[in-house]
Amino acid sequence: VQLQAYGGGLVQAGGSLRLSCAASASIFSANYMGWYRQAPGKQREMVAHIASDGTTSYADSVKGRFTISRDNAKNTVYLQMNSLKPEDTAVYYCVMVATLVTYWGQGTQVTVSS
Repeated sequence: VQLQAYGGGLVQAGGSLRLSCAASASIFSANYMGWYRQAPGKQREMVAHIASDGTTSYADSVKGRFTISRDNAKNTVYLQMNSLKPEDTAVYYCVMVATLVTYWGQGTQVTVSS
């Protein structure tokens, strides 16, 4: 399975971006889909997950600002990011977790200027 993430870019603090992750295969049966991010010099961290039943979870740092959603018909997962802060600057990665394997997409850069 290939995951293609896009939608990153440069935005001012307080602005919004929407990331998309298109999968080359059905995401319907995936245990969950998610977004991680990695800032320079830091470890990769979970940003948001969405399970196959639609249950979502978020890192405390993005709760209330980010929203993850999925469109099974389009095999696509979205991350709506509002009220962006400079500390949100990172490379964002899409992940698909199936029963026996995890797939990672290439990253998309998000840069938030102050």
